[in-house]
Amino acid sequence: MSIKLLTIIGARPQIIKAAALSRAIRTHFAGQIEEVIVHTGQHYDEGMSAVFFEELGVPKENYNLNVGSKSHGHQTGQMLAGIEDILIKEKPDALVVYGDTNSTLAGALAAAKLLIPVIHIEAGLRSFNKTMPEEINRIAADHVSTLLFSPSESGYVNLVQEGFKPNNEGPYTADNPKIYHCGDLMLDNSVYFGDVSDKKSTVLKQLGLKGKNFILATIHRNANTDDANRLSALFLALNNISIENNLTVVLPLHPRTRKMLETHLHIEVKTAVEKTLLF
Repeated sequence: MSIKLLTIIGARPQIIKAAALSRAIRTHFAGQIEEVIVHTGQHYDEGMSAVFFEELGVPKENYNLNVGSKSHGHQTGQMLAGIEDILIKEKPDALVVYGDTNSTLAGALAAAKLLIPVIHIEAGLRSFNKTMPEEINRIAADHVSTLLFSPSESGYVNLVQEGFKPNNEGPYTADNPKIYHCGDLMLDNSVYFGDVSDKKSTVLKQLGLKGKNFILATIHRNANTDDANRLSALFLALNNISIENNLTVVLPLHPRTRKMLETHLHIEVKTAVEKTLLF
């Protein structure tokens, strides 16, 4: 008898993480685990979603809620309702959520209220800053989960400090959850796709960086992109780091960051960084 897992994904990082678990199921547990994938549509354009399914080999989702971009309340509410309907229909043995997005929160709440065990991957991670929506999401998800997998020792310690028992015995439930310090799916993917990129990717050659050292950076958090002074300061800092170390900075741009550069980056900073940053 196979186990049915219902996996919730919605944001780009979750699609990447799901690739590792789906690959393991497909390769080693195809006859034992059935995976049903639900895409909430939190990231919904080709560059933020579909291309990752194709390049990472994630199976096509069984359901797509097509929620799109909305306020936190409206987005989470629509996800909650949609996921609940799918859970009632599919009757999975457990639900898997990743990280700290609104998709994670909605999935965890929907399953917990239907008494379906929640498996939270990347449990225990904390910023200790509840002004961040992600912090609220990850804490809430942890505290309704049955199995919690932390990729770091500090995350495991955080869970213990919040009252989770490190040595409890089963059967495990939301009232008697089990916590684990385990590996990191992103490291698994880095190792696996590192070999793939060596064979398929041409971006380093296109940028003239093949065989050279460079700095890879990303800026996408609202607090950094939506504040003109902060955004300009970050780009100026990257520019200085590039000059001081004689290294090119490669900056893959989140769509929100690219949009904000046009209106929020100080003109003198933009002029300076165009010489040293690739974005």
